Amino acid sequence: MRTVLRGLVVTIAALLIGIVAGGQMGLFAGKRPSDLGVHEGRLKPAPATPNCVNSQSAGGYAGIAPFGYAGDGKAALARLQTLVTAMPAAKVIEFRADYVYAEFTSKWLGFVDDVEFYLDEKASVIHVRSASRLGRGDFGVNRQRVEAIRAAFGSAAQ
Repeated sequence: MRTVLRGLVVTIAALLIGIVAGGQMGLFAGKRPSDLGVHEGRLKPAPATPNCVNSQSAGGYAGIAPFGYAGDGKAALARLQTLVTAMPAAKVIEFRADYVYAEFTSKWLGFVDDVEFYLDEKASVIHVRSASRLGRGDFGVNRQRVEAIRAAFGSAAQ
């Protein structure tokens, strides 16, 4: 019985090591979407799966509030881009006067989430979309990330 149990533990440990090694080699990064960005004033819609939040969604799992700001919108978006750039798991891929696109990579398994911010100066908000590339669920990671960025953005404005 002990030999079987020991063999099972060794097998599980080897499997976990293999999964983490695969993540570190980028096997779970997924492919960068080619359809991101702003199209007719809108970010890409959230999928039906619970692995994305989008401030332009009507509600449901994906619904989340946009970022509010006061004053100059371009300056607010630049401040937001600076905050995102300073985050350890983030890499800003694109930054324009009205748009920021960043990739966030999980530490152990290397999952990549795509995060976009779109400045809507007419409405005085910055819309946000954060989506997992792989999987059907995200365990709330995208919402938690957006809310953490919101908190930092709000405290940086004061």
